[in-house]
Amino acid sequence: MERPLFISVIGENDPSPRLAALAEAVGVEIAAAGAVLVCGGLGGAMEAACRGARSRGGVTIGILPGLRHADANPHVMFPIPTGLGHARNLLVARSAHAVIAVGGKYGTLSEIAFAKIDGTPVIGLDTWDLRRPGQEESPVQNARDPKEAVAMALAAARKRQGH
Repeated sequence: MERPLFISVIGENDPSPRLAALAEAVGVEIAAAGAVLVCGGLGGAMEAACRGARSRGGVTIGILPGLRHADANPHVMFPIPTGLGHARNLLVARSAHAVIAVGGKYGTLSEIAFAKIDGTPVIGLDTWDLRRPGQEESPVQNARDPKEAVAMALAAARKRQGH
């Protein structure tokens, strides 16, 4: 049995309407590809991405910072309460074959760092620019739009997993 690819979508709790629309479109594309969407399970970009995925019948997992399943946004199919607070960001990053960052603040930055530490590909839509002098490649591959972001994430995940 071949398991589906898991794509984490990370982003801020209070995105602009434009960023929320991008996150929702990312969710739609993930579901259309048959991948599983993983996120932090709360509001903002996470909720928008889950809403998009569920609108296409996709599977959504929310790795929650608190202890209550009920804290998950209404579009999370499988809430996983951790009681870990922000430390759950490590689990959001580590459970994915690839990560898509939409916008983001410091929590998103921590998830990008955790993903990169483990060698997980990170695709960005209007997110952090982390290029340093002397670095040939940015640690975050930038996409032009949600469709390209998901295509890049899936290709990187397949390559990483040998699919």
